[in-house]
Amino acid sequence: MKAAVVRELGAPLIIEERPDPEPEPGQVRIRLEASGLCHTDIHAARGDWPVKPSPPFIPGHEGVGIVEALGDPVEHLTVGQRVAVPWLGRACGRCEHCLSGWETLCEQQINTGYANDGGYAEKMLAWADFAQVVPDGISPRDAAPLTCAGVTTYKALKVADVRPSQLVAISGVGGLGHLALQYAKIAGATVAAIDVTDAKLELARELGADILIDARKEDPAARLQEYGGAHAAIALAVNEQAFAAAYGGLRRGGKLVLVAMPAEGTIELPIFPTVLNGISVIGSIVGTRQDLAEVFQLHAAGRTRVISEVRELESVNESFDDVLSGAVDARIVFEFAHA
Repeated sequence: MKAAVVRELGAPLIIEERPDPEPEPGQVRIRLEASGLCHTDIHAARGDWPVKPSPPFIPGHEGVGIVEALGDPVEHLTVGQRVAVPWLGRACGRCEHCLSGWETLCEQQINTGYANDGGYAEKMLAWADFAQVVPDGISPRDAAPLTCAGVTTYKALKVADVRPSQLVAISGVGGLGHLALQYAKIAGATVAAIDVTDAKLELARELGADILIDARKEDPAARLQEYGGAHAAIALAVNEQAFAAAYGGLRRGGKLVLVAMPAEGTIELPIFPTVLNGISVIGSIVGTRQDLAEVFQLHAAGRTRVISEVRELESVNESFDDVLSGAVDARIVFEFAHA
């Protein structure tokens, strides 16, 4: 099989041939049709975060494809089913977090494309219990971004407890933000979209944003306060100034939900106004299997639209550069010729 491999952190990925992996007990082998490019894959390949992956490894945690082999004793999946493999490759199922519906906080979790080989390959292994069945009517091209960008922003809106008539600020309209905007609209919120490019602000307008804020020309915090402040701000832009602006745009009782993870990002939190105004600052990490099932259900019902650009896996290094330079409007999806 063909795969894009990280052989050295910070170095370009190498396209190479590898033998097909054999599923161990509880696993399945998937013939991939599509795999999305998430900014986390770039962090993984560069070793940006404190806990670093160990080369050689294959990145990618938005893999979608067809089950072609089962390890014993897998019975709930069948050969020929289309499944998606998210960031949460496996959790223990026994700890307090798993048992209380917060499996994404499990300290024993294994992350796809980070601790084990991911979806930048023609075939991959996945733990069967965490491979999500993709409903009929959802294309692999759409299912791939929904598997991370979708479920991550959907969960962030859940964590923010967004309700009808509230004002929600989406800071960063890209691969995640264009989906966050749609989930906020589904929840009945008034949506303010914040970005620094004409193309992404236009995309936000097309997707139903009620307020467009160009952070190059105006202060997002001041603009949000003109509307009384946001009930929630979903921080998706990988920029410390963007985090600060989102915080400053909150109303009393507002919630800042941190999703983007800059390699060495920090946020200065003023204690007095945070306490006085009852502000909540919340970290939100991906979503559970149930969250992803709901994301797929909404898309299958025609409630969401995925904006993506299809490329070949051989373009992986160029694609990383394009994401880092902001040259991609939404999501890059690698499609495989054998699909």
